[in-house]
Amino acid sequence: MRRLTYLLLLSMTLTWSCKSNSTEKTEETEETETMDHEGHDHSDINTGVVLKAGDLTLTEIISDPFNEAKLSLVSPEANAMVESGSVKFDFKVDSFELGSQTSNAFANHCANSAKGQHIHLILNNLPYTAHYESTFEQEVPDGKYVALAFLSRSYHESIKTPTAYQVFKFNVGEREQELDFDASAPHLFYSRPKGEYVGKDAEMVILDFYLINADLSSDGYKVKAKINGQEVMIDKWAPYMMEGLPMGENTIELTLLDANGAMVISPFNPSIRTVTLKPAEE
Repeated sequence: MRRLTYLLLLSMTLTWSCKSNSTEKTEETEETETMDHEGHDHSDINTGVVLKAGDLTLTEIISDPFNEAKLSLVSPEANAMVESGSVKFDFKVDSFELGSQTSNAFANHCANSAKGQHIHLILNNLPYTAHYESTFEQEVPDGKYVALAFLSRSYHESIKTPTAYQVFKFNVGEREQELDFDASAPHLFYSRPKGEYVGKDAEMVILDFYLINADLSSDGYKVKAKINGQEVMIDKWAPYMMEGLPMGENTIELTLLDANGAMVISPFNPSIRTVTLKPAEE
């Protein structure tokens, strides 16, 4: 009975908050403006397990898996040497429409991109950039890079299938040996949350990460999430809606652990981010 009441309250709260004309303020604010939600579907949110960390609640969000979606790399080729300056990234996308709004986006999540579905590009596990076309250019400083690109729903939840991502290395401007990164080893990349969340968008904030060669369900891997010092163990790869984050700065640390509980050796483990929540602007 408590579980049913919780889900009903969660659905009502999320539906109400998604009716606001708020903006998620990130490094790409112009790409993440929340659209006018009036007239869109506000069906109940589909949820799974609920995790607790002190006053914080993490609720699993169950979304359309997009099993047929596919992302293929055209350029730069793996281990390529790229001239200094702007790097051209070219991908092929199948069975996934960039620029369209994900079904039920407004019922499930509030921080939704007005530009629709897109590609997340993560370089050396730094904060991602969002791209709404399969070919784009980006200024990249000279150096050695591990790139992770994956397909994303319009509300920035990653597509978690074997065909929806590409991971590759490349160098910009440098002719030295490539970065020491084993693409066949297990890795965790941080995705969300990112930047600032204001008003209703700050009430429920998505936690999302990307796993490579690490199956939480069958191989015994786990993700330790430390949120403002409160720890919670995650044993299912899914997005989680966080409730109870305080206003102001929040620190999130994600660590991939092996079956013995030891930290997996990776250049990007653990991942630490600070995000800011603000009350509605008067």
